[in-house]
Amino acid sequence: MTTPSPSHHVFILMGVSGSGKSAVANQVSYQLNTAFLDGDFLHPRSNIMKMADGHPLDDTDRQPWLQALNDAAFAMQRTQEISIIVCSALKKSYRDILRQGNENLKFIYLQGDFETIESRLKARKGHFFKPQMLVTQFATLQEPGADEPDVLVVDINHSLDEVVAATVATIEGAINKG
Repeated sequence: MTTPSPSHHVFILMGVSGSGKSAVANQVSYQLNTAFLDGDFLHPRSNIMKMADGHPLDDTDRQPWLQALNDAAFAMQRTQEISIIVCSALKKSYRDILRQGNENLKFIYLQGDFETIESRLKARKGHFFKPQMLVTQFATLQEPGADEPDVLVVDINHSLDEVVAATVATIEGAINKG
């Protein structure tokens, strides 16, 4: 096992449900030929069962999941030059947990307004859209501010190809900055 290299970076694509995190991560990871992890795959069984029963997770439920994502980020940066993780990371406290011990971690906030994301969710084929879920996501979202300089913003009010290109450019810019 190698030690983390200062040249290895982890980027967490964050944002509300429907902001395009998975679609963007899939294409960006392909273009950059790198690892991509959907953070939802690391939820413990108890969280999956709770959500399946229609109950929202609380911060206590999220704690072991966020720690697992923190560990995954640590492991990924040991072996990959660039790694991408998808996680909504809606609250600053969640982002703080993900940062702990991961010096080469940055967030890319896929930022969009309610109307844009709502229209995209309604257009998804085979997807039952619950408007209240999006309202809840925006109510929970603590937008990153100047006190979080490791959060880079990509405006999603463009085509998927343009958002992917902007995300790739943001990642490359962050890496070249050092």
